[in-house]
Amino acid sequence: MIVVGGEALVDLVPDESTVDGSAPELRPLWPRLGGGPYNVALAAGRLGAATSFVSRISRDRFGEALLRRLRASGVDTSLVQRGQEPTTLAVVALDEQGSAQYTFYTEATADRFFADRGALPEEVSALSIGTLGMVLEPGASAYEAMLRREAARGVLTALDPNIRADLIADPAAYRARFASWLPDVRLLKLSVEDAAWLAEGTDPLTAAKSWLDSGVGAVVLTRGAEGLSVVTAAGEPVRVPTAPARLVDTIGAGDTVQGALLAWLHERGVTDPGALGEPEWRAALQYAAGAAAITVSRSGAEPPTAAELAEYR
Repeated sequence: MIVVGGEALVDLVPDESTVDGSAPELRPLWPRLGGGPYNVALAAGRLGAATSFVSRISRDRFGEALLRRLRASGVDTSLVQRGQEPTTLAVVALDEQGSAQYTFYTEATADRFFADRGALPEEVSALSIGTLGMVLEPGASAYEAMLRREAARGVLTALDPNIRADLIADPAAYRARFASWLPDVRLLKLSVEDAAWLAEGTDPLTAAKSWLDSGVGAVVLTRGAEGLSVVTAAGEPVRVPTAPARLVDTIGAGDTVQGALLAWLHERGVTDPGALGEPEWRAALQYAAGAAAITVSRSGAEPPTAAELAEYR
């Protein structure tokens, strides 16, 4: 079973259909259920992998909707903690290319108070964490403890830092903390923009190779319209192009890549992604690119089901 840990929130997405001449910043906002790890869990669950979500979710109406959507997507919610605090909100602004920028409202919200309740169930074979869950305390320390404990017992650990720079008060401290996680991470997935931020402008491929030296098994880089690549110690990077898509917005695209990669690895029983060869990685990246192409063709983060992906491919 795959366990995904981190925040579940509500994206407030602008109504792009408004034609009354109003300024973009004054258009109506539509709530869309999301959050990086939440979207990863949806993607993996919809693609047929046994998936569970671990987080703290509000008892408010948004929280109830978040839980219903997880269950409808085949995701187990027995590890979810509940709280009276409100749900985190993220106001989304889209540029002309459909890329999203976020303003977060996280003060005293439920997900940041996640508590480590001890070892995950024995049947867990993979753990994926990231985004705000690894930034906002006290939850970040709880997820960090979970990462280290599960890595020590041989679980396939995956990290997507999904940098939200506006919420990182001390970038140097965060970069140092990120470096401390790497020996416990087998799969690191991040955008080239996030790689450049973490490595303070260093070329992403150069940074990826240095992270391999720190203990990471494989580094997957998302490159927007330029596709996906993976770097391992086995040889030259493997690259695949993006899959054809009608772009609506990019919300959840990277999260879908992460969820699809986890589902692909889980189906094949892979516990060491660094040991995969070029043909296997090419197939995995193409699978993830196809899933992401469907997501970007829809408004908000709406990962595909296994049937939809099979039809698309």
